[in-house]
Amino acid sequence: MIYRILLILVSLWCTNGKSVLMFSDEDINCGYKACHPIKEGRINIHLVPHSHDDVGWVKTIDQYYYGVPVGNYVGAVQYIYQSVLSSLKRYSNRRFILVETAFFWKWWQLQDEKTREDFTELVTRGQIEFTGGGWSMNDEAVVNYQSTIDQITWGLRRLNDTFGDCGRPRMGWQIDPFGHSSEMASIFAQLGYDGVVLGRIDYQDKITRIHNKSMDMVWRGSKSLGENSDIFTSVLFNHYDAPDGFCYEMSCKHVPLVDDPESPEYNINQKARQLLANYVHFAIQGYSTSNLLIPMGQDFAYQNAEMWFMNMDKLIKYINGREIDGKQYNIMYSTPACYAYAVHNETKGILNANLKTDDFFPYASDKNAYWTGYYTSRPQIKRFERSANNFLQVSKQLFALAALSSDHEQQLNSLREAMGVLQHHDAITGTEKMVVANDYEKILSKAMNDCENLTNAALNSLISKLHHPRFEHCPFTNISQCSISESSNKFLVTIYNPLSRYVHKYVRLPVLGTSYKVLDPSAPCKLKLCQFTQKSSKYLAEAAMPLLNLYLKLNSFLLWASNHFMYKKN
Repeated sequence: MIYRILLILVSLWCTNGKSVLMFSDEDINCGYKACHPIKEGRINIHLVPHSHDDVGWVKTIDQYYYGVPVGNYVGAVQYIYQSVLSSLKRYSNRRFILVETAFFWKWWQLQDEKTREDFTELVTRGQIEFTGGGWSMNDEAVVNYQSTIDQITWGLRRLNDTFGDCGRPRMGWQIDPFGHSSEMASIFAQLGYDGVVLGRIDYQDKITRIHNKSMDMVWRGSKSLGENSDIFTSVLFNHYDAPDGFCYEMSCKHVPLVDDPESPEYNINQKARQLLANYVHFAIQGYSTSNLLIPMGQDFAYQNAEMWFMNMDKLIKYINGREIDGKQYNIMYSTPACYAYAVHNETKGILNANLKTDDFFPYASDKNAYWTGYYTSRPQIKRFERSANNFLQVSKQLFALAALSSDHEQQLNSLREAMGVLQHHDAITGTEKMVVANDYEKILSKAMNDCENLTNAALNSLISKLHHPRFEHCPFTNISQCSISESSNKFLVTIYNPLSRYVHKYVRLPVLGTSYKVLDPSAPCKLKLCQFTQKSSKYLAEAAMPLLNLYLKLNSFLLWASNHFMYKKN
């Protein structure tokens, strides 16, 4: 007798204000040895070239990557990497950080061997430094531990496999999420990061920290883990955009630096003093050392990287080596890791600051401007992400248990990457445009569908008593829709419990019959038929309306698949 098979996956640095910063320095050509020297007795200005590349927001991922115009919104990530690569090759003192690896790998797989070699050389020399390193810059409020750790470790794994230790991020770069969780501090600390840079904290907290010189701090992410969850944390003075008047993207239309004294447009002296007086003078007051991190970038910046680097070169050349308004400065290209390293060296590893032990939630950018609506925005995409995470964990388990070939690994990786995209702070939060939300759901749905081939193959391998059954999923049982249970007089329900504990769970199946029998010799289960709710009927065509919902009370063994034969009696 041949049965149609239904597969349901059950988803079930010390204390007292002084803390020690710990750093490792095992690299030869990259890491902290690539940092430019700090000069004592001067204000050390760390220019950090970066591009904040949202993995979707007002445009879809592909629209952002390829530069498809949508209204007035710009952004073409594919040009950023190529442009930065060319500019960094010109001068070895230049630096650039890369954050969202989802875009990077999309670019990397399209490059020829020569381009990859050039890029790898820049990584090895420390000119390009991966910061953050996750598949996306994840949200910190509505995400789950499992998904967050998965997307970071997947990004780190890819970087390590490709670039070795020189590809290892040393700093987190959470500059755009709408508030920050102490759990992220704990996760970064446990993953071996040396610090994290934040962009958005409550405006009142920020004012207080600037007044108290505590924009650099130590954050203890977990009370139970104690010092093991401590991590150096720095808050940007004025978000992640370049200082006003010093953006060199075409869209900014800021005045370029002219350093030719014979030119009537000569302005380098005026612009340098503008930066020092209007920005550095105020910003440095919020920090307890002589170091100041200035982000030089914006959303989708460096599409013409040489415009940025040429102007920064002029700024560095003019400010260094001269006294300006009675002060001397040391301005250099830098990275968040080099900034943290400089702070560590100046403080001898002891940072005098109050220990931060709680969240930076809720985030308010101004009076009566609390960013809390995204806690519940687009609940369907939030739920979809949770369901997909359950499926991902099951797929990873089955892939390992069945020892599947590499042919199925790409299906698993595609789901990993889709889930990494969903953790983005403009994805699961619901702050994206509707067309972008639809694209996220399309990406995730396709990855889940592709991964069903993996689970099918794994269960075929593990359940040897059945001869190559065809497993099918019913993802719409939440709206009482499952073609197998509705159309078949006989079918087999296979329940896989991915948890390391026994599970007692009700499974709901929409059916057309009024009487059913279940055969389960290993673990008897109970059946109950209930009236189909009118509330769900609006989602279904009237002709396809099931009569009843069939509930099975099941006891699932840990890490085990159980089979339940269903018969329609009438």
